[in-house]
Amino acid sequence: MSTSANERKGRGVPTERFAVPVLALMISSCSIGPKYVRPPVETAPSYKEAPQPANHEPQTWQPAAPSDAASRGKWWLAFNDPQLDELEEKAGASNWQIVAAADNLLAARALVHQARSQDFPTLTTNPSATRSLPSSGQFGGLESSKSISGLGVQTYNDFSLPFDASWEPDFWGRIRNNVKANFYGAQASAADLENVRLTVEAEVAVDYYELRAQDSLKQVLDSTVAAYQASLELTRAQYKVGLCSDEAEAQAEAQLEAAQAQDSDLESLRDQYEHAIAALIGQSPSTFSLRTNALDGPPPEIPVGVPSELLERRPDIAFAERSMAQANAQIGVAKAAWFPSVLLSGEGGFGNSSVSNWLSWPSGFWAVGGALSETIFDAGLRRATVQQYRATYDETVANYRQTVLSAFQQVEDNLASLRVLRQDLERQNAATESARRAFEEATIRYKAGLDPYLNVVVAQTTLLNDQQILVTFRAQRMIATVQLIKALGGGWSTAKLPTEKEIRASAAN
Repeated sequence: MSTSANERKGRGVPTERFAVPVLALMISSCSIGPKYVRPPVETAPSYKEAPQPANHEPQTWQPAAPSDAASRGKWWLAFNDPQLDELEEKAGASNWQIVAAADNLLAARALVHQARSQDFPTLTTNPSATRSLPSSGQFGGLESSKSISGLGVQTYNDFSLPFDASWEPDFWGRIRNNVKANFYGAQASAADLENVRLTVEAEVAVDYYELRAQDSLKQVLDSTVAAYQASLELTRAQYKVGLCSDEAEAQAEAQLEAAQAQDSDLESLRDQYEHAIAALIGQSPSTFSLRTNALDGPPPEIPVGVPSELLERRPDIAFAERSMAQANAQIGVAKAAWFPSVLLSGEGGFGNSSVSNWLSWPSGFWAVGGALSETIFDAGLRRATVQQYRATYDETVANYRQTVLSAFQQVEDNLASLRVLRQDLERQNAATESARRAFEEATIRYKAGLDPYLNVVVAQTTLLNDQQILVTFRAQRMIATVQLIKALGGGWSTAKLPTEKEIRASAAN
């Protein structure tokens, strides 16, 4: 059975009361500002440098997929070095750059919560209790004991419990765009945290392998010094019996002293790398030391995928992209200033001169109302503000595209370095073996009296140089592998960016 309008009116349900809330709801669905779309960037179908695994060895490192929660991010495990694993874990827990970036993320999440709070009414109260005695001068200079129109001047009480509420409906999306901007800013801070973390992790690995290279060079020079010492003793013995000249003995001494000087200098370089690692893991250099351990084994082979995947795997690219989204939302905030703002307010409470009647219904009071404000003239301030935010957005677009290009460049650079270093290592291994054979032959001929000691000096110097170059190439290959992993994002993915729900939950805590 239907109900007529008169019947509804008779039941005290005026439909007009719903008109204002419904209208407000409809208007609040409007949002002023450009829709965000990530600008396209050119990506090649494949990298120019196509990496090929050496000797068809299996690819031992895989970038972590979003579903791979167990190994996500711990790219250094592929190097199978327990000491490096320990250093990376310490850096992740104690590095102060990472701690600072994490604190910055917490601040960004708090800003999201602050922005969201503007979407709700504000309720305040200011209870008071006073006891007053008016001045007799207020009543024509009469004494307080005298009366004015039958009323005596005396002390009185005033008890008040007011409540004030105000709410600005978000008709034009200013608050919503502000929330979006802060949410995107929090995501950008999360990406920046991961970028700082990846940078620190890579620096730890690079310094670690530089230190290991010094250990390898020290090993080479220690054995070289021992060989030079033996050669000097042999030359002195031959000089005593007249089989060689004083010149040969001087050459052997000079060669030994030069090698000893190089050997001592390596200790200083090793100490510097050790101190750098200590700072990265948040430890005082005076309390930190690493045991000597030479470079051992080749680096892992790194599958690189296709260039388009890099857009989702690099935290610095994610930071640049989220910064674009944030700048786009800020345009909407600036454009909302062109439209009027509405403030709904109300107040109510209790007030009385007697405590016993303070909270009684006759002591209550209330008032409701609204205010509309609109800027009529601002000398172009709002127009300039919108132009400023549009320019800022264009700047973030340019930064994003440059970041993508730099990322592609870094991958290609390290792929090229690994390809060239693989070839150089093969050739340098062959050159070192040839130098070793030449040194052995020169020593035999010198002992037999067939060649002067100068030939031995030349052969020894050549062998030492080739051994040092070989160690340098090995270290460079390890470092280039670390830099390639960093350039690929270190196993990170944009799927790790916090969602709006996660940011809201963390901010509420």
